[in-house]
Amino acid sequence: MIANASFVARAEAAYLGLAVGDALGATVEFMTPREIARQYGVHREIRGGGWLNLKPGQVTDDTTMALALGRAIIADGGEVKAMSCASAFDAWMRGKPVDIGNTVRRNLISFRRSGNPEAPPSEHDAGNGAAMRVVPVALASLAWNDDEVRAAVRAQSHVTHNNPVSDAACELIVLSVRDFLCGNPLRHVYRRHIAPTIDRFPEFAYRRRRRENPSGWIVDTMQAVLQSLMDADSFEHCLVDVVNRGGDADTTGAIAGMLAGALYGMEAIPQRWLKALDPAVHRACREQARVLVSIAENRHPGANRDSDGGTTSRRPASAAMTSG
Repeated sequence: MIANASFVARAEAAYLGLAVGDALGATVEFMTPREIARQYGVHREIRGGGWLNLKPGQVTDDTTMALALGRAIIADGGEVKAMSCASAFDAWMRGKPVDIGNTVRRNLISFRRSGNPEAPPSEHDAGNGAAMRVVPVALASLAWNDDEVRAAVRAQSHVTHNNPVSDAACELIVLSVRDFLCGNPLRHVYRRHIAPTIDRFPEFAYRRRRRENPSGWIVDTMQAVLQSLMDADSFEHCLVDVVNRGGDADTTGAIAGMLAGALYGMEAIPQRWLKALDPAVHRACREQARVLVSIAENRHPGANRDSDGGTTSRRPASAAMTSG
């Protein structure tokens, strides 16, 4: 069975990792490493502030879009439907979020006008706005094969970011989180997902130089995240390293947090960060994680482990995920 206590705890850690990484990184978003060092030494506390003047523990669009996506998936019984995702994101934008990316705003406005939940393909839409919110897809897709996962990733991503480089990053994150939740080590995920992604998209190669001050381009984001994930030996080490690079630090923190949360588990997330997180956000992340895992288990109780340690479904591959 998928949903044993340890598995659920890792799922909660992935979701809370997103939120604490977001809250930690938001303080230093758009700062350079030198500016961070001058003001904080090493930034390692959830303290709010930053250019958005947040309250301590407050999160940004990274977490609130993920929660909007999670609600849509739950309402659809565990399916990832493009129209439901687009409607959820549109409702989220109408709620006047604390922050919103330019690509997200532009394509959601287009959705309002056209009713088409899929943005047109664009080489310019390779931002990190689709990747930052994908953790609910990882939790909903625990019993699916890789092709079904990719279809679900695109259903939510293409609402705002219809770009192959963005798709590749989203798929890498979702597939990696799923394998970490099964207890697979980092070396396994590197071999199974990270290295093949870099083979197909060499721009993601992360050993060329240390990625400081990463922009909102998904390539910068993933280089910084992968460097921190591969070199760190703990959840805290990973997140402190990545957010102190500055730049789009709320999003690098959020993506690193969901990956490291799934890898290291709940006990590895510092209690001081969990206590500092906005209580309503803390509660919503945990509740969604439990519900999404429960739905995945109830829909496909026959899921088992494949020969490489990942999850697979006994459904035929033709039973692909709907894209709305």
